[in-house]
Amino acid sequence: MQHPQVTIVGSSNVDITALMARLPGPGETVLADSYQLTPGGKGANQALAARLAGATTEFIGAVGRDAHAEVALSQLAEAGVLLDRVARTTHPTGVAIIQVDAAAENSIAVVPGANAQVTGDAVSSLGELRGILVLQGEIPASGITAAMDAASDRVVLNLAPVIELPREYLLAADPLVVNEHEAALVLALLDGTSEVSTESEPVIARKLIDHGVSSVVVTLGAQGCLVAQGQGIEQLAAVKADAVDTTGAGDAFTGALAARISQGDDLVKAAEFAGKFAALTVQAHGAQSSYPRSRENL
Repeated sequence: MQHPQVTIVGSSNVDITALMARLPGPGETVLADSYQLTPGGKGANQALAARLAGATTEFIGAVGRDAHAEVALSQLAEAGVLLDRVARTTHPTGVAIIQVDAAAENSIAVVPGANAQVTGDAVSSLGELRGILVLQGEIPASGITAAMDAASDRVVLNLAPVIELPREYLLAADPLVVNEHEAALVLALLDGTSEVSTESEPVIARKLIDHGVSSVVVTLGAQGCLVAQGQGIEQLAAVKADAVDTTGAGDAFTGALAARISQGDDLVKAAEFAGKFAALTVQAHGAQSSYPRSRENL
């Protein structure tokens, strides 16, 4: 097997996406216009994005021995992502239930299924992980820490959702990639408090760096992103796009970011590319299906 430039250890799901005029409130039933059954999961999304952004990419995760497994891995296989170390388990393939409204806002509920089997023991048995390592919060914490212990290069930690990790692993992220809400939650973890900061994103990013995190990228949706490292914080404007569905855009950003880092870009330049890549994805419905197959517009 060829050595990857980027290795993603993470989740793979089947996304069941319902499109509707507005999201339902608590206890309310809303009729949807249509639905789609597509591959997803943060780890798999990021692996596809990294591959489409030009990096030789390996995805490591777990699926079931069911029909959903083929759907979950279909676009990764088609794109040439290395899948030799995806485990087939007796647990069902993970499922994400997604609701998208007319304003392109979404709500997501995830059933982990086989993703819960990406444990520390399972990851430790794989040996060294080559290339830039990318991790998310949709697998057990033990799987994340074991992967970081096995990393041969820098680690891109997209702690989404935010789960508790030992302090030294949070500080080892280079970069830590989070949205504005997740940034505040990670700061609370490092502060050892349950109180979530309401300070501005630049202030929170600065405090994360002051705690000892190597570098931080805070994604801000239509407002672009912040890149914090050393003594500097740089805000990058978003690329203008007519958004119809933001599902998977953050994953596209993270995967593309890792790909460009693996190819020698500095963090700011990589984030600029990742922002352009992610902007293309919000102009079509779905996660992986919306990712650009050509780099002509990048």
